[in-house]
Amino acid sequence: MSSPYRELLTVPGARPFVLAGSVGRMSMSMVGIGVVLLVSAVTGSYGIAGAVAATLSLTYAVGSPLSARYADRHGQRRVLVPVVLANTVSFAALIMCAEFGLPLWTLFAAAAMAGLTQLSLGAWVRARWSYALRDSPARLHTAFSFESVVDEAVFVSGPIIVTVLCTGVHPAAGLVAATALTLVGCLALAAQRGTEPPPVPPVPGTRGGVLSTPAVRVMTPVFLLLGMVFGAIDVSAVAFADEEGHKALAGVLLGCYALGSGAAALWYGARHWHAPLDRRFLVGLGVLAAAMVPPTLVGNLWLMMAVVFFSGLAISPTIIPGYGLVERLVPPRQLTEGLALMSTSVSIGVAAGSSTAGRIIDAHGSQAAFLVPLAAALVAAALGVAGARVMSSGGRPRPQQT
Repeated sequence: MSSPYRELLTVPGARPFVLAGSVGRMSMSMVGIGVVLLVSAVTGSYGIAGAVAATLSLTYAVGSPLSARYADRHGQRRVLVPVVLANTVSFAALIMCAEFGLPLWTLFAAAAMAGLTQLSLGAWVRARWSYALRDSPARLHTAFSFESVVDEAVFVSGPIIVTVLCTGVHPAAGLVAATALTLVGCLALAAQRGTEPPPVPPVPGTRGGVLSTPAVRVMTPVFLLLGMVFGAIDVSAVAFADEEGHKALAGVLLGCYALGSGAAALWYGARHWHAPLDRRFLVGLGVLAAAMVPPTLVGNLWLMMAVVFFSGLAISPTIIPGYGLVERLVPPRQLTEGLALMSTSVSIGVAAGSSTAGRIIDAHGSQAAFLVPLAAALVAAALGVAGARVMSSGGRPRPQQT
């Protein structure tokens, strides 16, 4: 590990909350696949399984920013403990409804409760970094880069673990493991009181959530479109490997993409940047759009592995300054909520991108489906340019020059 990251982990209390957050975050790449594998095994229908998983995703998009808002107002520990316990009970109910063959509506009800109580734990950990590094903000981009590496590791390893457990042990085993990891990680994070950001009660007279910040209204759809890029790439890559006669190498192909993003995150976080965050974010969006062009032109699996690696290099240098902008622009009393909103926007985008690419694959094949992430990246870049002034000023009037 390069020196900036080694120094980062010497921050008092950093190692325990990083470890707890990493364990608790494993489930974010496991629950969706785990629900599909469990429900499809007991009902015999991938359509029902997909609908149940979609219910969980939609309610997660509603519940995650709300729990983050309460954490900002009342403290992480006071919210983490009851919410994660409710989440554990909800997933246990979902598993039992599936195993005992209860009516289908019970699956949807349990999935809805599980989604409402699912936490965007990466946002909570990033909020802790902001508090821990409040006296050295220059190091915050290194911390956010490190968290992006953790995210990539989770998304590479999580699907493999849950698939092995569901297919090799028991259809419910993957979901049980994901639920246990969430419970252990969240309780361990709640126990770290020294690095917990102090609660900031709402200012009297203020109304609305974090979306009342103009810059957040610009960045939310941009992050959703970035999620569409990720989701569409995943589905298109799997279909491409299948069409090339090497479906078993689909995971390797996706791993090359994640490896590129992880390598870029390590490089990005180790550098000291002078360019402002908003400019770096806009450059990242432009580079990402350009990086989505080569996959639309390649027709060979082995060449595609190299191409998606280089495409992945554009991901982290876009996401990291994006989170940094949110950290800088939202009021401190809404920091966790703002970061959680970006994470849930990405999750919604992933679902939309996967669905859109899947339909195009069915109709026209994987090569055409690679146009979906390209289009999403181009629109994200256009929205970023259109909202550049708002992001650079946070939506506040600039002081008059004299």
